[in-house]
Amino acid sequence: MKHSTNSLDEVHESVSVIQNTSTWKKILAFFGPAYMVSVGYMDPGNWATDIAGGSQFGYQLIWVLLMSNIMALLLQSLSARLGIVRRRDLAQASRETYSKGINYVLYGLAEIAIAACDLAEVLGMAIGLQLLFDLPLLWGVSITMLDTFLLLFLMNKGIKKMEAFIIALIAIIGLSFLTEMFLAKPDVSEVVKGFIPTIPNSTALYIAIGIIGATVMPHNLYLHSSLVQTRKYDRSPKGIKQALKYNFLDSFIALNLAFFVNAAILILAAATFYKNGMFEIAEIQDAHKMLEPLLGSKWAPALFALALIAAGQSSTITGTLAGQIVMEGYLNLRIQPWVRRVVTRLIAIVPAFLAILYYGEEGTGKLLILSQVILSLQLGFAIIPLIHFVSDKSKMDGFEIGRIMRIASWIITLIIVALNAKLVYDEIHSWVTTSEDAVWIWIFVVPLAFAAVLLLLYITFKPLIDKNKRVTKHVPHIDEITVSDMNAPVVYSNIAISLDFSKTDSKSISSALQLGGKNAHYTIIHIVETVGAMVYGNQIEDYETSSDSEYLQRYKHKLESIGYDVTVKLEFGNPKDGISKIVNNGNFDILIMGAHGHNWFKDLILGTTVDGVRHRVSIPLLIVKEE
Repeated sequence: MKHSTNSLDEVHESVSVIQNTSTWKKILAFFGPAYMVSVGYMDPGNWATDIAGGSQFGYQLIWVLLMSNIMALLLQSLSARLGIVRRRDLAQASRETYSKGINYVLYGLAEIAIAACDLAEVLGMAIGLQLLFDLPLLWGVSITMLDTFLLLFLMNKGIKKMEAFIIALIAIIGLSFLTEMFLAKPDVSEVVKGFIPTIPNSTALYIAIGIIGATVMPHNLYLHSSLVQTRKYDRSPKGIKQALKYNFLDSFIALNLAFFVNAAILILAAATFYKNGMFEIAEIQDAHKMLEPLLGSKWAPALFALALIAAGQSSTITGTLAGQIVMEGYLNLRIQPWVRRVVTRLIAIVPAFLAILYYGEEGTGKLLILSQVILSLQLGFAIIPLIHFVSDKSKMDGFEIGRIMRIASWIITLIIVALNAKLVYDEIHSWVTTSEDAVWIWIFVVPLAFAAVLLLLYITFKPLIDKNKRVTKHVPHIDEITVSDMNAPVVYSNIAISLDFSKTDSKSISSALQLGGKNAHYTIIHIVETVGAMVYGNQIEDYETSSDSEYLQRYKHKLESIGYDVTVKLEFGNPKDGISKIVNNGNFDILIMGAHGHNWFKDLILGTTVDGVRHRVSIPLLIVKEE
């Protein structure tokens, strides 16, 4: 019926936190979002960078993992704070702050990051299937298309069941590597030395940036700011403070588990490959082959492959959710859930197919590391706006971050941006000096690099300079509610009017008033079609529900002020089902609906309501078309 105002509305405020209960039960109610986020910190892309780092440099890059984990914990806590306090995800907050053109660019960058992440997950899943069942990679990539429907199934079962599924996969990964570590018997003293910061050479820097990109992932910042909104709790200052505390605890535990997994992979690579002089092991497949002879156990490679499949499967679910968040947040565009899932997966499958066909199966390791470097390059465009948003006193209502937190956040941002800048400079310099025809690099690559710098400067200073931030409406409510006092002869006495908060509403109401006059009774219907409403029905109590209810009351008061008898009804879930249910359970004489004149393609993508309702109700239906 209309665009969403909430992030991931399927599950928005769908988990109630009971206030008058034990602290332990409250903690359990808040636990979950960070575990969904943490799978992005142990996805197959991380495996590639960790294996490459461990095999080439031993334990020397463990400190990079620790630093990345600390960065991730701070940034994810900022992301959670944004969602808890402002009830906005990062994409929605960006849309409220920056101009339309800039938001389109930020959206494009976010989609590139998600595509790079999903590419790593598709390849990881395909590699895991190949290692376990000897399937060709192209077959494995094709099979990954099917897990799109697993996400749809889990969403219908509710957010808590999805979180339980993800936690089960995390447990498989963790137990697998705990066993691997026991078999590898790493040198503890060397592991401790690995926490001393050192970058041996430029190759180590490239891998270190890949590790940072694989750990602090931009799509996780969008995801976390949305997932924390699945909890319904007391919105008082005390309740918000409690939510912030418990979500930080959730993040602390989940991200440290992710750190354990990443450290275990790097230590495993160092203890097996680096120790035995196998410095060039960067492919996951090669690592799998060498585990059995080096560790002396046939279970080692099987556990490795099983953990890889679990990592790929869990990460692809959260990556797809992030894709939905950025599309709805930046573009205010909601499409059919299955279309969003298929599009997200195709964006990853196509480059995976092309890469395997062009480079062969042996090129997947380099492709995985490249995907993580791309993620790192996108980080600044997500982190900088996030820091601005959680520092804004006027929007955070007393829950803005303090000076120390702001300083730490900006230092982390400077480190990430500086490392990325050095990497980009080194790569461009290398291309210019080694290419036979460098003119194309100067024409295409260099201007893009400068454009990225200008964009970073813009999103950094724009909120500081522009104190009067514009506010973009997330729900496309029209500005004026206008109704005409058309005292027509009474033809119908009990009239139902379905509204979708568009320009058609005024025509629908005017048509109804002409048919019924002031002697008729009018029932204004609206359906909340968020994902949370579809899953939890009338138990949902989120921002969009309260916004829609308030908007209906404004219509009711406006009509009553000029002498009409009006009732409002709010239903939840699928519009076709909701409208039909209300109409069929009431004693209505006629139903009036607005139509938008979609063609078949728009109906396929956005869905259609009028035809579905027309076949389900037994009373006359008046369709008012948008001009």
